[in-house]
Amino acid sequence: MAFELDGVALVLGASSGFGEAASLELARRGMDIVGVHLDRRATLENAERIAGEIRSMGRRALFFNVNAADPDRRAEVLDGVAREFADKGRSPIRVLLHSLAFGSLKPFIGKDPADRVSQSQMEMTLDVMANSLVYWAQDLVSRELMGQGGRIFAMTSSGGQHVWATYGPVSAAKAALESHVRQLALELAPYGITVNALRAGVTDTPALRKIPGHEEMVELARKRNPFRRLTTPADVAQALAALCLPETYWITGNVIGVDGGEDIVG
Repeated sequence: MAFELDGVALVLGASSGFGEAASLELARRGMDIVGVHLDRRATLENAERIAGEIRSMGRRALFFNVNAADPDRRAEVLDGVAREFADKGRSPIRVLLHSLAFGSLKPFIGKDPADRVSQSQMEMTLDVMANSLVYWAQDLVSRELMGQGGRIFAMTSSGGQHVWATYGPVSAAKAALESHVRQLALELAPYGITVNALRAGVTDTPALRKIPGHEEMVELARKRNPFRRLTTPADVAQALAALCLPETYWITGNVIGVDGGEDIVG
């Protein structure tokens, strides 16, 4: 029988890719899910399907279609969490997954300013994909919604250390995200909260398909990976669930590869 978890998981980016897989996996293992996502009408149906699947497992699903990088919307979500899960007592949030994939995919250099990343695009990418992790962690702790035994995870990629055409702004955000993970691990240790980044291998997600030249990235990953296949969202979700076990309390401040060994192959 698969191991079971309890408590509430707060998933940022819950409507697709890693966030979707993690929401469903953690619900299967016994957790209630708070999902934050940003979808237009065309893609909202998938978020509603995910919430429905979670409820069909007998778990609670509280989903918010808001911008996770907006401080007012963050407050709205956390107010909702406090109301919905008041019955669970103090510090109901057991897991936070930061899986936000929204940023600029433009090169740094270009003769035409319209073809290169602007200051506002660079700052937005860093704020959404990196800095927002810090703000969510700050509010969870200050509101006493997460405490002893808490687990914080952030999704990173090999782009934090490797380059790819047009990936510069996101690469910078991933590098910053990994730095934030280390700093948060230091500062949250006294609270009994661990913080780790999960470095997934190349995975066929909606976010990947937005990267210009992603087809080549997929082909190279299949050849490079020792298992000769891409990483899947389920691979990452199952690893994340295992890292939520109480016995993993001494694992913090790391960038953990969940890629079948892809990153070690030159």
